[in-house]
Amino acid sequence: MNLPNKLTVLRIILIPIFMLVLLLPLDWGEVVLAGTVIPATQLLGALIFAVASITDFADGQIARKQKLVTNFGKFADPLADKMLVMTAFIILVQMGKVPAWVASIIVCRELAVTGLRLIIVENDGKVMAAELPGKIKTMTQMFAILFLYLNNVFFINANIMIGEILLYICLFFTVYSGLDYFWKSRSIFADSFND
Repeated sequence: MNLPNKLTVLRIILIPIFMLVLLLPLDWGEVVLAGTVIPATQLLGALIFAVASITDFADGQIARKQKLVTNFGKFADPLADKMLVMTAFIILVQMGKVPAWVASIIVCRELAVTGLRLIIVENDGKVMAAELPGKIKTMTQMFAILFLYLNNVFFINANIMIGEILLYICLFFTVYSGLDYFWKSRSIFADSFND
C-alpha cells in the first residue's frame, strides 16, 4: 500500500471519528476563538474535517507526481471524499445549520456525477477531469463546512455569515458544474434516445 492510498485510508478512518465527536452527547465545554464562542466538539470536528480535506488534496498530488496511481486509489479516493462531505452536511442538517433541501441537492449532484464518471471510464477508459466550476464548488464547499462548524469565526463579529454565504455559492456551483458535466458528456447517452 503506497503513501497516497494510506492517506485515503486515513481519511476513511477519520470519518467515523468525526461523526462520534459531533454526534455523541459529549460536553467538553466551549472555546472562545477571536471573540467567537465555539463548542469544543465542533472545534475538534472542524479540525478533523480540515485534516481529512488536506489528505484528500495531498494523496492526489502525490499519486500523480510520483506515478503511484492505482485502481484502489481511483476507487477509494473519490469515495472517501464524497463520504466525508456527505457526512459533514448530514450532521450540519441535524444541527440546524444547513437546510435539508440544500444538502439534498449537493448529495444528489455528487452521486449523479460519480455515476457519470463511472460510465465515462467504462466507455472511454478516461477519467473525467474536474473543471474550474467543479473546483470552485469543492473549495467553497470545504470552507463553508469549516466556517459553519466554527460558528463563522473571524466574521461573526462583523455580522458576516460567511459559512452561509459560501454554502449558497457552493450550491450554485454544485448545480452549475453538475449540469455542465452532463451537458458535455451528453453523447454517451445518445444511444438511449435513438429508436
